[in-house]
Amino acid sequence: MKQQTKIITLDNGYHLWTHTSGEGKINLLALHGGPGGTHEYWEDSADQLKKQGLDVAVTYYDQLGSWYSDTPDFSDPKVADKILTYDYYVDEVEEVRQKLGLDDFYLIGQSWGGVLVQLYAQKYGDHLKGAIISSMVDDIDDYTKHLDEIREKEFAPDELAFMKKCEAENDYDNERYQKDVDQLNKGYIDRKQPSKLEHLIGVSNTDIYNKFQGDNEFVITGKLGEWHNTDHLSENHVPTLVTFGEHESMPVETGKRMAEMIPNAKFVSTPNAGHHHMIDNAPVYYDHLATFIREVENDTFNK
Repeated sequence: MKQQTKIITLDNGYHLWTHTSGEGKINLLALHGGPGGTHEYWEDSADQLKKQGLDVAVTYYDQLGSWYSDTPDFSDPKVADKILTYDYYVDEVEEVRQKLGLDDFYLIGQSWGGVLVQLYAQKYGDHLKGAIISSMVDDIDDYTKHLDEIREKEFAPDELAFMKKCEAENDYDNERYQKDVDQLNKGYIDRKQPSKLEHLIGVSNTDIYNKFQGDNEFVITGKLGEWHNTDHLSENHVPTLVTFGEHESMPVETGKRMAEMIPNAKFVSTPNAGHHHMIDNAPVYYDHLATFIREVENDTFNK
């Protein structure tokens, strides 16, 4: 089947929407970001890889609480405490793998999905043929430092002071503040405008996003503020590609360092691209991805 949608029932009773595009002996499972985002930027992955001469069955899904999948009642503290954790979402990846019958497969994750790739490779790496960390750091402190540098570069001191005042007062809906955030989004998240991911209605789950991230991509007030995985990078023993956009919200230097610390990894950067570099510059992004998969398949990666 070139196209196949499947609803899977998790052991906890909730349902997840999954979809497979393309066909071939190579399997790639794609994890979206957010957290609380959607699968959308992976929809053309099989076609993009085919343009690179590679037949890959690409499976993507909306994580629990995201768009097409079930959304638990996160207003219930017991539900939120049980689900809104790193452990839940990395174990969800493993349950999806099991229920879809995947093994010896590639796992790619964008942004928040890159957190899950790191944790999955460390916990369930025996099932992986390769891992792709797309635009995610191993230590949140590197990210927040880079965000400060970006904002100092983009805004005059008085405007930066205004943004910090809004954040201190929890005034994130301020129209002027939102214009500043939009400027940052267009420079470092979606450089290709209009954004392919813009909608007439909001489709991201803000309960999940706010719990882990905060109000927007340029502030960290949630659980991700405690993300420190550097000491565990050496536990990832599968071939790994670390890929960042050239002009994005994540610090490129951190990506390079991660590739040096992971035992068998390479770093690549997509030029003229922001955080969503699979959209901003798809030909280069998927050339890097196809090259990585070919090298792993041919047993020539990093040799």
